[in-house]
Amino acid sequence: MIKLVALIPLFPLLGFIINGFFGKKISKNVSGWIASLAVLASFIVSLLIFIDLEEHKEMTSHIVPLFSWINSDTLKIPFEFLVDPLSSWFLLIITGIGFLIHIYSIGYMHDDEGFSRFFTYLNLFVFFMLLLVLGNNYLIMFVGWEGVGLCSYLLIGFWFKNTAYNNAAKKAFIMNRVGDLGFLLGIILIFVTFGSISFDKVFTIASSGSEATVTAIALLLFIGAMGKSAQLPLYTWLPDAMAGPTPVSALIHAATMVTAGIYMIVRSNVFYSMSEDASHIVAVVGVATALFAATIGLFQNDIKKVLAYSTVSQLGLMFLGLGVGAYSSSVFHVTTHAFFKALLFLGAGSVIHAMGGEQDMRKMGGLKKALPITFVTMLIGTIAISGIPPFSGFFSKDEILAHTYEHSPTLWFFGQLASMLTAFYMFRLLYLTFYRKFRGTHEQEHHLHESPKTMTIPLIVLAILSVVGGVLGLPEFWGATNWMHHHLDSIIVQKNPSILNHTKEWTLMAIAVLSAGATIFFAYMVYMKNQILPEANDAKLTGIKKLIYNKYYVDELYDFIIRKPLDGISVVFYKFMDLQVVDGIVNGVGSAVTGISFVVRKAQTGHIGLYIFGMVVGIITILFFTFIK
Repeated sequence: MIKLVALIPLFPLLGFIINGFFGKKISKNVSGWIASLAVLASFIVSLLIFIDLEEHKEMTSHIVPLFSWINSDTLKIPFEFLVDPLSSWFLLIITGIGFLIHIYSIGYMHDDEGFSRFFTYLNLFVFFMLLLVLGNNYLIMFVGWEGVGLCSYLLIGFWFKNTAYNNAAKKAFIMNRVGDLGFLLGIILIFVTFGSISFDKVFTIASSGSEATVTAIALLLFIGAMGKSAQLPLYTWLPDAMAGPTPVSALIHAATMVTAGIYMIVRSNVFYSMSEDASHIVAVVGVATALFAATIGLFQNDIKKVLAYSTVSQLGLMFLGLGVGAYSSSVFHVTTHAFFKALLFLGAGSVIHAMGGEQDMRKMGGLKKALPITFVTMLIGTIAISGIPPFSGFFSKDEILAHTYEHSPTLWFFGQLASMLTAFYMFRLLYLTFYRKFRGTHEQEHHLHESPKTMTIPLIVLAILSVVGGVLGLPEFWGATNWMHHHLDSIIVQKNPSILNHTKEWTLMAIAVLSAGATIFFAYMVYMKNQILPEANDAKLTGIKKLIYNKYYVDELYDFIIRKPLDGISVVFYKFMDLQVVDGIVNGVGSAVTGISFVVRKAQTGHIGLYIFGMVVGIITILFFTFIK
C-alpha cells in the first residue's frame, strides 16, 4: 500500500492539467467536480496508507524512491518520498480539509467567470503542498515550499482586475521570498556541513555538527518558517491575503501554506533539540506574535481580517509549543486549528455570500435567523477556538500552555493572555454578525438567505470535527491515552516529559477555562447588554484604539524604512544609470554614426567623372602597393 504514495500528489496534478487545458470547454459543475474528486482520491489513498502504517507499527518510516533527480560527482539527490507518522498525518489534513474546501468552492464560486481557472489553481496548490510534506530531502520540500508560494500569489490575486488585490498578491510573494532566502541558506549550510540534504542521512549524523553550526541551521530554517507561517516581523502579508476568494483564505489558513513552517520545524526537530538558543528564540517570537496579533484582532471590523489576525495569533501559539519542545502538541493544535479555522473562514464566506459581498461587521447583525446553519456552525467554531471544553481547541491549546508553564511561567502568562484576547474578539465577531438588529441596507436584508448545500455540508462536517477533534489528544493525567503524542513518538528526538503534578495541571486548566469564560462574559456585556457598536467613522478613533485599529502602523513603518528608501534609490539609479549611462551610450553611438554618415555622404556627388577619377586613383594605389611587395 505504501508504494501507492506517488498517486497522492498525482491526482491533484491531473486535475490541474485537465482544468488547465480543457476547463473552458466543459461545464462549471464538471470542472469543479473533477478538481474535487481529484483531491478526494488523494484523501482515500492517504487514508489507506495511514491505516497501513497504523497496522504495521514495527516499521514506522518508509522511503519510496521514484527516480534519480540530480546526479553529479559532488551532489546526488534522488527524488523520493518519505512516508512516516508525521507526513501521513499531514496528508490527511491537507487532502481531507482540502476536499471540503473544494466542495464548498463549487457553490461559492459558481457565478464567477474564472471558475475553471480557480479550480486549476486550487489543485496546483494542493499538489505542491503534498510534495512539500512527502519529500525525503530538503530540496523536494523547498520545491513544494516555493510552489505553494506561487499558488498563493495566483489565488490571492485571483481577481486581478482589482489593483488592490494585485498589490496584496505581490506583497505575499515578495515577503515570502525574504523568508525563503533564509530557508535556502539553511539548506546550503546543511549540505556543506553534512554532505547531504536527505532527512535520513542528515538527522543520523546531526550530532557531528558543532553547536554554533546547528544553531545557525536552526535559525535559518526558522527564518523560512517565519515568512511562510506569518511570524513577526514577516506576518503582514497574511492579513492582506484576504483579498482572494474566501475559500482561498480557508485553504491557506487551515490546511496548507501557513502550516508548512510548523511541519518543517517538527521535521527538523533534531536541530532544535540540540540548540537551546534557537528553541528559545522560536518560543519568544511565537508568543510575541500570538499576543501582538491578538491585540490587533480586538478592533478589526472586516470579518475576514479578524479571522486572519486570529490565524497569525494561533500560529504564534504553535511556534510557542515548538520552542518549548512540545512538538506533538503543536501538531495537535495544527489539526484542531485546521478544523475550526476552516469552519470559521467558510462560515464567514457564507455570511459574505448572503450579504452580497459585504465584509464589514458594522453593517451586519441579526443574521442568526436568516442563516441558521451558518450561525450554529460558526458558534461551534468560535467556542472551539476560544478554548472552551469539551471542544477541540481547548485540549490542543491547553496542552501547549501546560508545556509552556513547565518551560517558563512568564511565557505561559503571555500565551494565556493571548488566548483570553482570542475569546474576546471571536465572540465580538459572533455578536456583531449574528445578534441584535440588522444594520445593512434594505436590499441586502431582502436578499438574505442560507447558502446552498455544497457550502453548508462542509460547514456541518467541520463543525462536527471541531467538537470531537479533542479526542486525538486527551490529557494523560485524566487516565486517557494521548493518541497524538504516541503517534508522533518515533519522529520526536527529544521528548518533553510532563513534570507538572496533577494539582498544577488542574489549576492551569481551571485558569484557562475561567479566564476564557470571563472574557466571553465581558464581550457579552459590551456588545450585547450595553449594545456598543464599533465607531462608524474610523477617523474618530483616538489613542490606543486608533493605534491598534491601524495595526500599530507596521505597514507604514515598512513603507518608511524599506519601500521609500528603495524608491529613492531607484529614482537616483534611474536618473544616473538609465538616463545618463545607458541612454548616453545608446544616444552617443547614434550621434557618432550620424556624424560619420554626414561626412561620408559627401563622397556621393553624382558626377560620373569624379567617380571614374576615384576608380583610377584606387587602381593606381592597389598596383603601387602590389609592386612594393
